Amino acid sequence: MVLVERESTELPLTQQAELLSVSRSSLYYQPCEPSASEIAIKHRIDELYTPHPFYGSRKIEAQLRREGVVISRKTVQRHMREMGIAAIYPGPNLSRRQHKEHVFPYVLRNLTINAPHHGWGIDIPYIRLLKGWMYLVAVLDWYSRYVISWELDHTLEMPFVVTTVQHALSTATPVIWNSDQGSHFTSPHYLQLLRDAHIQISMDSKGRA
Repeated sequence: MVLVERESTELPLTQQAELLSVSRSSLYYQPCEPSASEIAIKHRIDELYTPHPFYGSRKIEAQLRREGVVISRKTVQRHMREMGIAAIYPGPNLSRRQHKEHVFPYVLRNLTINAPHHGWGIDIPYIRLLKGWMYLVAVLDWYSRYVISWELDHTLEMPFVVTTVQHALSTATPVIWNSDQGSHFTSPHYLQLLRDAHIQISMDSKGRA
């Protein structure tokens, strides 16, 4: 939705809002940027987690406190959840029956990817920015290392993943599609896209960074 600049039109904002069926008060809303301290903490969490993906909120909280950052474990957990990261380690709930239908075996072990579109991979890394962060979802051809499709978003909502998958599949269809076992990649909507394209689904096992 694009509104005409106030000084360049004779049509008042009230009428523009009425024509577009939006609240006039929403036209003056200015989204709040994350604070500098939140950005710094999330960047530091990313720095700690990247070389140590087995670090959970407890260890990260302890390290931040050693560095002089006063923070609660609950806040660390919230930041990690918003960043889409979690400690990678075998847990007691890995064999829950309700998860099995959405988890697939890792089929790339000892397999040579010897042609384009033989195997694709998808992942969502956290991208640090000067005044915030973004999430990148990318589909990569493992043979050519070519990025088939990608999208950026400031949230981890499902649509930007679905859009990336749909765009990738509009260009070609791989034999194998690999991902981790994250919530985006075990969602029924995502998996149905791959099933409809008759792709062999592969997932990294739990505990693989």
